[in-house]
Amino acid sequence: MNAALERAQSLIRTIPDYPEAGVLFRDITPLLADAAAHRAVIDSMIEPFAGEFDVVAGVEARGFLLAGAIAVAANVGLVPIRKAGKLPRPAAAVSYTLEYGTATIEAHDDMKPGARVLLVDDVLATGGTLVAAHELVSKLGGTVVATSVLMELEALGGRAVVGDVHSVFTA
Repeated sequence: MNAALERAQSLIRTIPDYPEAGVLFRDITPLLADAAAHRAVIDSMIEPFAGEFDVVAGVEARGFLLAGAIAVAANVGLVPIRKAGKLPRPAAAVSYTLEYGTATIEAHDDMKPGARVLLVDDVLATGGTLVAAHELVSKLGGTVVATSVLMELEALGGRAVVGDVHSVFTA
């Protein structure tokens, strides 16, 4: 791992018992505030998939921050995947279970049919959010060609649920 990625990893804080008891929240805001670390992470999230995708789909909320930077760096568009009730005209929705409750995600139908999608999120935990996002992209006529996350929490087994995922860091 290069020095910028090592620095990026060192900037991720673990916050115990947030948003509820027993959950270890990974705070990436210090990493985002460091330009060199942020750039190294974005480059690492794109590198295995250069030229393979037409659009980036980012999962709310911290996935937006990474996906937006990736879309600009790769010169492609961005499709935000939002929590239910945040979009004025959702075209599709998928409900799922996550490690501390249930949720629904939605998206507009702004991607072209047949679009090759790089799906981006900050953390892979149990995999529920990314599985739902895969389903949502499919409902919208796109194909997820790759999934890239900043950090994979291996003990929670999300990779077994989601399948092939590129993660910059593991914990």
